[in-house]
Amino acid sequence: MRLAFLGTPEAAVPSLRSLVDAGHDVELVVTRPDRKRGRGGVLTPSPVKACARELGLTIGHRLRDLDELDVERGVVVAYGRLIPAELLSRVPMLNVHFSLLPRWRGAAPVERAILAGDHETGVSIMTLEEELDTGPVHLERRVEVGEKRLSTLLDELATLGARALSEVLASAQLLANPRAQQGEPTYAAKLTREDHHLRSSSTAVQLTRIIRLGRAFTFVNGRRLLIEEATVQRDVVAPGAVALRDGRVLLGASDASIALERVRPESHKSMSAIAWWSGARLDAQSVQWT
Repeated sequence: MRLAFLGTPEAAVPSLRSLVDAGHDVELVVTRPDRKRGRGGVLTPSPVKACARELGLTIGHRLRDLDELDVERGVVVAYGRLIPAELLSRVPMLNVHFSLLPRWRGAAPVERAILAGDHETGVSIMTLEEELDTGPVHLERRVEVGEKRLSTLLDELATLGARALSEVLASAQLLANPRAQQGEPTYAAKLTREDHHLRSSSTAVQLTRIIRLGRAFTFVNGRRLLIEEATVQRDVVAPGAVALRDGRVLLGASDASIALERVRPESHKSMSAIAWWSGARLDAQSVQWT
């Protein structure tokens, strides 16, 4: 099948590879332009662009690059932009969406599933419509969320989505007979920096969910501290207090506490919580986290 592929992050790469492995003719890959990264400001391609280069595929950075293209379908995986109705009228598109639609339509479905404590999530292969994630679903696959970190769950969903996409494209019946979404929609708004800010007014369980997303931080006596790993503890520690008990560094939450395992102080490398506590030389009687 002659296809165009639209995607950007690492989670879209398995789908692109699966299309090529299945023998589809991917005539164009549309992804975001290179961005400056690191202290040197080196221009870096998106993961999808890097993969497309490796596979010898033609690359574009604008939707209008599709204007003169003769393809049967487009495939969209975490492209990051809405596709206008005019383009969809010319090029029907399938979307690999990382949720069980209509739950978690929008930009951050995996993150929101973790934060909400969903027991399961999955992948929906749907026909793309102008409205956000409203299209009918051709195939759905489910996975357990459990205590997985965001990176682990995304990798699992990316692989599952690539397989489901290949299955849909290989089946005339699945392509021709999508089902309308059923149920109450929920929306997965993009996360902000403050969504990663740990606060003592939250429950211990909710704090560990935020930590599983990565980039979690708090302030200990006014100094920023990244929290990389932690577990829920039933020890009673006052909300906002920091305590050392039985060799564990505890942060008091609204209902219990969390035991820090790995942290990264500002301008330092990752270290064990005990190593951080020993080096910080905090006054155990007055130390607070906010």
